[in-house]
Amino acid sequence: MSKQKFIIVSNRLPVSVSKVEGKLVYTPSSGGLATAMSSLKVGTNDRIWIGWPGIANEDLTSADKAAITRKLKTFGCAPVYLSRQQVADFYAGYSNATLWPLFHYFQSYALHETAHWKAYREVNRLFAQATKRSTTDSATIWVHDYHFMLLPKLLRELLPQSSIGFFLHIPFPSFEIFRLLPNRREILEGLLGADLVGFHTYDYASHFMHSVLRTLGLEYKHGSIILGDRTVTVDAFPIGIDYKKFAEAPKQAAVRQEIKVLDEHYKDKKIILSVDRLDYSKGIANRLEAFERFLHDNPRWHKKVVLAVVAVPSRTEVQMYKDLRDQIEQTVSRINGQYATVDWTPISYQFKNLPFEQLVALYAKADIALLTPLRDGMNLVAKEYITAKQRNPGVLILSEMTGAVDELPEALRINPNDTHAIVQAIKSALFMSKSEQRLRLYAMQRRLSQYTVQRWASDFLEQLEHSRQSRMERSAKLLTNGKRAQLLAGFHTAKTRTLFLDYDGTLRNFVTSPDPTKAGPSKILQRLLARLAKLPATEVCIISGRPRKALDTWFKDTNFTLVAEHGAWIKQDGEWAREEDSFDEYKRVLLPILNRYAERTAGARVEEKTFSLVWHYRNVPPELAYARNTSLEHELNSALSDTDVGVFSGHKIIEIKPRSINKGAVVGELYASKPTDFVLCIGDDYTDEDMFRALPDEAYTIKVGFGDTGARYQLASVEKVTQLLKNLS
Repeated sequence: MSKQKFIIVSNRLPVSVSKVEGKLVYTPSSGGLATAMSSLKVGTNDRIWIGWPGIANEDLTSADKAAITRKLKTFGCAPVYLSRQQVADFYAGYSNATLWPLFHYFQSYALHETAHWKAYREVNRLFAQATKRSTTDSATIWVHDYHFMLLPKLLRELLPQSSIGFFLHIPFPSFEIFRLLPNRREILEGLLGADLVGFHTYDYASHFMHSVLRTLGLEYKHGSIILGDRTVTVDAFPIGIDYKKFAEAPKQAAVRQEIKVLDEHYKDKKIILSVDRLDYSKGIANRLEAFERFLHDNPRWHKKVVLAVVAVPSRTEVQMYKDLRDQIEQTVSRINGQYATVDWTPISYQFKNLPFEQLVALYAKADIALLTPLRDGMNLVAKEYITAKQRNPGVLILSEMTGAVDELPEALRINPNDTHAIVQAIKSALFMSKSEQRLRLYAMQRRLSQYTVQRWASDFLEQLEHSRQSRMERSAKLLTNGKRAQLLAGFHTAKTRTLFLDYDGTLRNFVTSPDPTKAGPSKILQRLLARLAKLPATEVCIISGRPRKALDTWFKDTNFTLVAEHGAWIKQDGEWAREEDSFDEYKRVLLPILNRYAERTAGARVEEKTFSLVWHYRNVPPELAYARNTSLEHELNSALSDTDVGVFSGHKIIEIKPRSINKGAVVGELYASKPTDFVLCIGDDYTDEDMFRALPDEAYTIKVGFGDTGARYQLASVEKVTQLLKNLS
């Protein structure tokens, strides 16, 4: 990476601060994110990590804050201080009582409190301001997780030239779930402030793009969403683990000692391991129920198998999590009470965060890892277990509701809601041969060793850098102030001038109403065009796909050259002339097809012109439009095979017209009949590309909007075009 500032933003810093007997204590974090970030080739002085230090404002004096800020700076960190109420409402409230349950498909658990949402916005703004204080406008900023889904937009407003990436470490739900969120528009708009939005799996990325389409009406193509003058890239980056750390850990003396203890404690018994945070999304109750059924149905395995449950404390201050812990512990006690003997306890339960050595020892020793989340963004425990096994046999039973399941197809996949399937998977695992276990493990280990957490981080940042380069390449075509000055100078010094101007999407924004009177030019636009046409030796030519009746109505008292239906009709000196070809025979075949589709597609309509037919779907729900368009285009192309009539896709339309009739042909004829010193041609869609190609290289050709184009320059919007024409006039 370059020497520009690299900013990481997450809820917690890699260093936590606490007070013990009045003294500040700093505890480094060994989490996966901290490991990934430390592996990046970024100098300490160039990297700043922004986050909450883990201690409330009320517990700190001004001197404490100054000391913490100085100390954390030595770790490359910048703290954002939050009050207890902010933490309660932003973190425990909106982040974990609204977003967490909803995104994990527990919509009945989601709370929608105004105070929580207000705090969420407030804290996101605090982090945006802290980021701005820590960097310049050319920084690379990586924002992490659901706590900061408003932050990318806030940063875009404060630091518009920065490269901003966002990664979501939990699932992104389907639109049917996401639409339940009252603040869904703000959340999506917040995320679209980023240049790159990353998810663990393609399914999550697809859900996000679908929600953007349905909620904001922004279409996506090949993982890109065009948003004004920017393109937002959406992609999947499955987070890995520190493979080397877990692969080599079983060789350490401390881990070998722990394995020896387990050998003695679980002598002659198969170990089924269950490791999770104590969270309702993890499906711990389901696996306990399945294990109870297994014991009931398979008495031959009594005294031969143990389920080792490690429940890592999580959000212990929240009542729902307290209730869940009580439920789990009561279930464990009931099963042990029913099946335990003097020399055998079927379930070993621990409610604690195990030291690394003990956890790896359990991974290495366990015959089966039983992981049954009801919904999980990734599930790194599965990857850690596979890696720690190395050459030792073992079987992974994994919920198909995890993000990791697609990367680990050799695992025994189960539906966590199907108790019978879990029982069968346990039996299959217990009877699986050692050779098959090793073959499956080796395949998964090879895959995990290639895409580690370090590779995940560098991969994301490489893609973010690519997005930055693409933005720079697009900006090279932007009509900058310098290029605008050249254009204006050329216009004013030329002896003769011609302006070829598209209408919809160029001079006038698109409208949803089918009523043509709603799409007419404003008084301001009419006066502006009239002023241009009155300039000496200046010809204004409006070239549109609209029918001639509309153009006649809108520009009836002008001396403009008017071109209707993409070149089928031309009006010069007050008279309309038309192409010789007839389109009527095609209409007789095509109109019944189009009308049949329109009748069963709410919001669609068919427009009949002299030389074309247009299927409009601007008011059709996006999924229905996609389905109908695919089917319609196939049927139209079949009907028009071996003809000169083409089927063309434009802005929310499908148009059927002769290939010989296009804007390029008419512009070429008009320019050849009356060449001028200065030519300006502006358009916004595929039909205007024909114009750009037909004109000489020295012509000023401008595309409105972004994407691939043959035009020399690009302008972001209709409003920018209007401003340029004002400059000319």
